[in-house]
Amino acid sequence: MKKKNSEKLTVLQMLPDLDGGGVERGTLEVGKYLASHGHKSIVISGGGRLVTQLEEEGSSHFAMNVGVKSPTTLKYVLPLRKLIQKEGVDVLHLRSRLPAWVGYLAWKSLPPAKRPLLVTTFHGYYSVNVYSAIMTKSQIIIAVSDSIKKHISEFYGKDDNVTTVFRGVDGNTFNPDNFDQNRIDTLHKAWEIPTGKTIIMLPGRFSFWKGQDIFLKSLVTLKSKNYLAVLVGDTQENEKHTEKLNDIINTYNLHDCVKMVGHCDDMPAAYMLADIVVSASSSEPEAFGRVSIEAMAMGKPVIATAHGGSLETVVHNETGWLVQPADVADLSKAIDSALSLSDEELHTIGENGKRRVTKAFTTQSMCDKTLALYHKGLQEKSIVNGCAPHPKSISIAKS
Repeated sequence: MKKKNSEKLTVLQMLPDLDGGGVERGTLEVGKYLASHGHKSIVISGGGRLVTQLEEEGSSHFAMNVGVKSPTTLKYVLPLRKLIQKEGVDVLHLRSRLPAWVGYLAWKSLPPAKRPLLVTTFHGYYSVNVYSAIMTKSQIIIAVSDSIKKHISEFYGKDDNVTTVFRGVDGNTFNPDNFDQNRIDTLHKAWEIPTGKTIIMLPGRFSFWKGQDIFLKSLVTLKSKNYLAVLVGDTQENEKHTEKLNDIINTYNLHDCVKMVGHCDDMPAAYMLADIVVSASSSEPEAFGRVSIEAMAMGKPVIATAHGGSLETVVHNETGWLVQPADVADLSKAIDSALSLSDEELHTIGENGKRRVTKAFTTQSMCDKTLALYHKGLQEKSIVNGCAPHPKSISIAKS
């Protein structure tokens, strides 16, 4: 199919669903960036609450349940192969393991000269096995942090085609200086947040490794009682975990100082309600830690566990505090330290975080680097195939 503009790319991203989370958010951000720069953005997933936003921002969505762990998922290999050919896909970007298997098999079935550039992103510390190794089969591997890059090198022996591209936040969306007070007031009312209390917020999926249980237990021994702990996340996503958290609240009589407010569609407004934001991943490290940089972008001090990507984003005693993973006492001590500071001191820490995010962790930077990798990969692919440079890789600037 002849393209109207030979310098514009057609990029197909694949992931399990679009309900919410760091992988989903990164997919939307890249899709929006591509569409706004005149490229064609296509996303395949099982659907979810973010599909509408994805399409409104210029991407096309094709519903395929490529995240269902069943042999029947392989039925999508042939339809995907046809779609790649029909849409003239230049870059196939795989963002999760099961969709990566489907995508890889479809890609492999094409004649070498007709295969798009194959890209994978390591969004986590995947278990080391044959199933996870599919994420290393691509021509370009993106690691979301240097700690993930080290993981790939240590366990898969991959170095040459691995590039770190830090996740980022949108400076327009996550900007406390450009904010509608009505959005904050709406959440304040909906969540019934009392005035006069310090708000300690833990946003994240309700799962064991996000550390909500460690967080709740850390509240028991706090010296100050003038606070409200707010857990933001879908309480129905993992009902067993939610039940466990309710048991902790009942056991330690935390009813008056804890609120579970459910899923939130307006996280910038949520962060504006917070005084301190906690990222308490326990059993597994955060591959990057989006919550931390979002909160820092909004000028909020952060308490994060000292492993994984958090070691690269949060600077101890400068933009927040780092605590030992799954250590109730250490987390409690850090929260007490934060609660003991004046508003002015907390503000200074928050401003430090804003400057750090602006310098190193923006969506613009993430998307610029991702597009540059696409172009570089297409150029190298053309050279390997013994052809002239891919016309779409000649001028990145024109994109």
